Parts: sequence; structure tokens; C-alpha cells
Amino acid sequence: MKIKLIIVLFFTILGFIFPLASWAVNNETDAANVKCIECHERITPNVVNDWKLSHHSREGVTCAHCHGLDHTTSKDSEEARLPQPATCAECHEKQVKQFRSGKHALAWTVMNAMPTTHKLPMALTKGSKGCGGCHKIGEKTPEEVAQLKEEGSGYGHAACDSCHTRHIFSKQEARQPQACQTCHMGFDHPQWEMYSTSKHGVRALLKQNGVLPETAAGPTCQDCHMQDGDHEVRTPWGFLAVRLPLPEDEEWRKDQITIMQALGVLDPEGNPTPRLEVVKAADVIRSTQADFDKEREKLLNACSNCHSDKFAKGELAKGDDLIKKADHLLAEAIRIIASLYQDGVLEKPESYTYAFPDLLTFHDAPRPIEHRLFVMHLEHRMRTFQGAFHNNPDYSLWYGWSEMVVDLSAIKDMAEELREKYEANGGLAKNIQLETTTSPEGK
Repeated sequence: MKIKLIIVLFFTILGFIFPLASWAVNNETDAANVKCIECHERITPNVVNDWKLSHHSREGVTCAHCHGLDHTTSKDSEEARLPQPATCAECHEKQVKQFRSGKHALAWTVMNAMPTTHKLPMALTKGSKGCGGCHKIGEKTPEEVAQLKEEGSGYGHAACDSCHTRHIFSKQEARQPQACQTCHMGFDHPQWEMYSTSKHGVRALLKQNGVLPETAAGPTCQDCHMQDGDHEVRTPWGFLAVRLPLPEDEEWRKDQITIMQALGVLDPEGNPTPRLEVVKAADVIRSTQADFDKEREKLLNACSNCHSDKFAKGELAKGDDLIKKADHLLAEAIRIIASLYQDGVLEKPESYTYAFPDLLTFHDAPRPIEHRLFVMHLEHRMRTFQGAFHNNPDYSLWYGWSEMVVDLSAIKDMAEELREKYEANGGLAKNIQLETTTSPEGK
């Protein structure tokens, strides 16, 4: 009897202590939040206003929950914890798990895998004024964040706020196509320009403007690429529009091999290189048929809300065919330049692993003829197939295919001139340059 009384008394005391401890923690957090608000209403009032408008505010998620309690004055602002996906996962575990399975989580890794990244000014990468401004959506390790801070990059290390902008963190905002606009636009991936001027985009924007009723069909980026709010964003062809296994069509197969050699994932003999594993790890290609089919089925599921299965499959097949045709143009251009290396007309740059054009050097390519090839690949080929999949005829034709045809013609002329210079120089490649270079825009 005495033992039972002790046990009951023990648990009664525990039941009193734990709520008290919880109250103490909450009380400390609430008190800190009041102090944060009082200060930041004077210093950064719109930050406070956004938080007050947020669902976080209504649910009692305070400044301290995300930023910790260590920053208390203007002199110790560096002590404020800057949230990472792991911070968001404390409440949004499902969404963060999905995010980590998709391409966005790897965006920082992809940027750093590009050879040209490490030749850019820091402001354009880690300073977020260039590629880093969008690739920051990728998750970073604690070690990477610490290194960024050490190198002078104090902010922009989060991920979720790329779409749910701080400090309102609105789900409704992230559901709008404009949430994708900042990053999916411009030189190498103008999906916004393609989508917003396609019939899909026009109808979605007319719904926003109230011209069409809310119940009208008008697919957004999220309807196709984030079905049911799934944060695992991936596409069948990936960013580079190359995949494994290689196509059964013999000509296309050879063309894709040539492109993969120029991407540096296969060597000039066709053997896999260490870069192939980097590209696979960065998820910029689909490396199995099952991966491709899974993503293609997702898109067909989205299309079926408005279109018959037969129609949707036919439209996507047209996009596949344009990749095939564009690959043939690009592969021919690559082979022309590769032959210049093979015949000794061009010397292998020190930065190249092989005497073969390297598409991933981008604007750091050593010669105008390879600059032209870089633009043909990263701007015009991208627009050819991306325009098709985003249902924008003008982008596919005039900004894509037509420009690739012009690029190939220019590369042929430039190669012929280089060969003439080589012969005139007694078969010596050294110091051979074009007298008048053709710009990537043909001007």
C-alpha cells in the first residue's frame, strides 16, 4: 500500500513539473518575441508586418522558433539562426521530405558541379547576384553554410523561402505561377516567357485577373509539376535533355553519344567519365527508363484533366521528336569542332580534360567558334524543346530551331576559315584566330 502511494505521488509531481517546464519555455519564447517585435518594428517594420499577416503568427510560431534566442541586441545579429529546410521540417516534415527527393534540393550541388561556376565573381554565385540567386534553393550542409559565412556570404542560405517568401511564408503565394517566374526565365530556361504567353498561361492569368471564372481550366506550373502539392519537382527529360538508356534509333543514339561526349560525361572514345556520376548525383538526367516513365506518367496524369490520353501522348511525342531533330543539328556542330582538335587545327586548352569541345565551360570556352556552340546548346537547343513542352510555337521555331540552323551555318564557316588559317600557317595551330569573329547572335 505504501509503495502504491509513493508511485501515485511520483507521477502526480511529474504531471505538475512538465507543464510548468513547458510553460517556462513558452514564456521565455514569448517574452523574446515581444522584444524582437518591439525592436524590429522600428528597424525593419515590413518584416514584422509580414509575420503578423502570416499563418505562422496565427499559430504562435514566433521569431525565436526559427531564429533562436541568442540574438538579443544590434551588436550580436550574427547570432541569429538562419533557418534551413531542417528548421521547416520540424513542422512540415512531409513537404521537406518531398523537397529533398526532387531537383530543387540539388540546385546548389548542380551549380557547384559546373566548371565555370568557380571562375565567376563571388557576388554572382555565393553572393546570389547571379546563378546563386536561384540555385540557393538547393539544400546545403552545415559545413557549407559555415564556409559561406566565413567567405562573407551572410544571407541567402535558406531554401523554402525561394517560393514561400519571407516573412509571410504564404502557401497561396507559392501556388501561383509567378512564384516560379524569378528563376525559370531568361537565357537558358525561359519557361516563364514560354508558359505565360502560351494558351495555358494566358488562361491562368486571365483567371487571376477575374476575366475567366475561378472554376475555368487554366493550368499553372504547379498543376503540372507539383500535383497535389507534391514538393518533389522533377521532369522526364531533366535539364539537359539527355537520358539513359540511349535511344534505339541508331542516328539519334549516335547524336546523343556525341552530345554526352561534349558534356564530358563520356570520353572521346565513348567511355563513362567521373563527370557522369556527378551528373547522375545532381539528378539533371534521368538515368533509367523507369525514372523517365515515372515522370512522363505524372505529366500525362496532369494533361488528362483537360485532354484525352491519345492527344496528350501525341503532344509529348512531338516534343521528344524535336529533341531528336535538334540533337542532330547540335551533334553535327560538335563533330565539326571535334575534327578541328583531331586534325591539329585547334590546340587542347589546359583547362580541358580532352581535345574535344566542352559544353559545360559555357562562356569560358576558349574560342569564338566554341562560344557559338555554347549558345547553340544552352540557349537555342533549350528553347527548341522547352518551347514544345510548354506549348509555345514561337519559342520552338524562331527562338529555338531557326537559331540552331543559323548557328550551324556560322560554325561551318568559322571552321573552314580556321582550316584555311592553319594551312597558311604551315600546319601550325599556334596563334590561329579568326580575323573577324562572328558573335553568338550572328551580328
